[in-house]
Amino acid sequence: MNVLGGADFNRLVGAMKAAESRQQIISDNISNSDTPNFKRSELVFEELLAEQMDESGSRSLVGKRTNERHFQIGLSNQLPQARLVTDETSVINNNGSNVDIDREMALQAKNQLRYNSYIQQINHEISMLRMAMDGRG
Repeated sequence: MNVLGGADFNRLVGAMKAAESRQQIISDNISNSDTPNFKRSELVFEELLAEQMDESGSRSLVGKRTNERHFQIGLSNQLPQARLVTDETSVINNNGSNVDIDREMALQAKNQLRYNSYIQQINHEISMLRMAMDGRG
């Protein structure tokens, strides 16, 4: 039995890693806000996931293929990979940069709250496992 390798735990770890990557990108944007002609980057994942969702908000029925000779049922069962997007078109500052420091700071705070909630959920999962192993109830 793989207790810490379950799907829920892996999703939490994946979300935490995505938040870490997003934090690095936002920090890079903030640190280069005064760099002439710097263009901000963003980690895009939620929009890609929404494109794969149908109008009702739930995933369509998808069959899992364990062999390439099996028929494909429904949409692709692969989740989209996060993509780094650089905004090359806009200019906000006189130096050619498009970093809005207030927006980046707000994004950083939002991402930090997400990261903290993921950590709390992971800690809760581990404490529940510890409680089960100790036999406390």
